[in-house]
Amino acid sequence: MCIRDRHTGIREVLDKNIGKPITCRSIVDLMNMIGKCIVAGNIRRTAEIAFGDADDDEFLNLKNYKVNPERAAYGWTSNNSIFAKLGMDYAKACKNVQYNGEPGFCWLDNMKAYGRLCDPPNNKDARAAGGNPCLEQTLESFEMCCLVETFPYNHTSYEDFQETLRLAFIYSKTVTLGLSHWKETNEVISRNRRIGCSMSGIAQFISKHDLHTLKEWSQKGYALIQAVDAEISEKFAVNRSVKTTCIKPSGTVSLLAGATPGLHFPESQYYIRRVRFSKNGDLYDSLVKAGYKVEKDVYAKDDAGVLVEIPVCVGTNIRTIKEVPMWEQLELAAFLQENWADNQVSCTVQFDPEIEGNSLNHALNYFQYRLKGVSFLPRMKPESNVYVQLPYEEIVEEKYNELIKKIKPLDECESPKSPGSGVDPNAENFCDGDKCLVQFDTCLLYTSDAADDMQCVDLGGRRIIKKKKKTK
Repeated sequence: MCIRDRHTGIREVLDKNIGKPITCRSIVDLMNMIGKCIVAGNIRRTAEIAFGDADDDEFLNLKNYKVNPERAAYGWTSNNSIFAKLGMDYAKACKNVQYNGEPGFCWLDNMKAYGRLCDPPNNKDARAAGGNPCLEQTLESFEMCCLVETFPYNHTSYEDFQETLRLAFIYSKTVTLGLSHWKETNEVISRNRRIGCSMSGIAQFISKHDLHTLKEWSQKGYALIQAVDAEISEKFAVNRSVKTTCIKPSGTVSLLAGATPGLHFPESQYYIRRVRFSKNGDLYDSLVKAGYKVEKDVYAKDDAGVLVEIPVCVGTNIRTIKEVPMWEQLELAAFLQENWADNQVSCTVQFDPEIEGNSLNHALNYFQYRLKGVSFLPRMKPESNVYVQLPYEEIVEEKYNELIKKIKPLDECESPKSPGSGVDPNAENFCDGDKCLVQFDTCLLYTSDAADDMQCVDLGGRRIIKKKKKTK
């Protein structure tokens, strides 16, 4: 049904352009419709970003559902950002931002000319054409991103953290040695060897240490990565990486590490995190038996779509997003763009539309020289929220304790799915000499912020695969 509907929708879009150049809206409509079709299959691997001109009213209004109400059915599948020009007038774009948080802003000239913004311009990325859906990595046409995530908050010392950085970078550099099915992609990857080594849990780190310690770790860590890149590139006989570091927005990956996502501050000290998945998946029975609340996904097109509610406590003495003004969020993004990220810092700045909305234009005038990209999200008052099953819901400590008491320890997997389900309980055997790795019991829990968040500003698919390994 979904595929048939999408083909019908695609034909309708293209029919409107017969005999004339295809429009900006038609291009984005096509990609959004395809993205929605993918999400409807409970795969949730859709992550899209559309770039447009700052003076294109048609593009600026794509997420304005008062102007284009029919796009509400599929427009949420992409981030929409404009290629902002240094010195431009941001007032017109900011009017839309106050309404729904879009468009985002991408300073392509900064991305092409600079690594970290504390360093002189090097023009290493002169071929850059844009970025990935969350805009933490600069990309050329045909290029794929390669991201790896670290969690400095979980380390007891910088010496401990630097070993993680070293291993993370070596791992991600090794990933760039693989080949895709596309000749053009292989060519650009082999030339750039681009990597985005990220840090998450920044808000927790600052609360545990301080901003100066974050600066020290960032600068020393960046220097270490450059040294490791030189060493490993020589051993592999490949190019040095054109860029190496970023701050990704994170999602489920940071939840696994007990970390706040990227540089973002938590919504609340205590909250419910809702994750969408299929009840036909391996985890469904285990989650129900463990006492997690699982309910039908009201946005799912079939009966298989469900949500699990996970009570979360982010720790003590951590400021929540309500306590951090818009200007401070922008300062933190610029701080990390200067001291850590030679790609980009992915940052969705929350703001109070009534108090801070009129300052958006002024803020962008200052930070256009200190950032490569940014997006905004108007903070909704609880009473004005019209959505159900939000990915994050603030709760009080008493509610958190009540929910936790109902939950029993959850095994990684109780058992693989039964024969005939399409999941092989006896996975491939991998042998090397006299040793074999056998029986990989795979648990899959997947969430896409793009699909989960019906406000649809911060986009990015995330997948978690845990593997229980036995040796023979």
